[in-house]
Amino acid sequence: MPFVRIDALGAGPDRLDALGRAVHDALVETLDIPPGDLFQVLASHDGTTGTLRVGDYPGIHRDEGIVYVAITLRAGRPPERKRALYRRIAELAHAYAGTEPRNVFVSLTENAPADWSLGNGEAQYLADR
Repeated sequence: MPFVRIDALGAGPDRLDALGRAVHDALVETLDIPPGDLFQVLASHDGTTGTLRVGDYPGIHRDEGIVYVAITLRAGRPPERKRALYRRIAELAHAYAGTEPRNVFVSLTENAPADWSLGNGEAQYLADR
């Protein structure tokens, strides 16, 4: 049950949709997330009232095409599957939205079953719910 937030600079609805599809398809392909498990916040920043800042750390030149992808999900995936996820997100963001792979910045945050409520004020992932 990943929760995804994607932030891009000056992205219209079509680009935001393409980026959301890229991340979701990568999650389905690499981490076996069910296709219907889709929870995303897609945000475009106009550069005036909201913006994104970039740096070249660690030697990767990024520019105004930057896309920040923050994914929160339950812990337990091995590093090789995470690497496959990052690679596939970059590939699909390029294929679907034209985003250069160097501009795809992904942050993965893991948590425990008790850290989720999917609605109705319940902790659906806890055995004693």
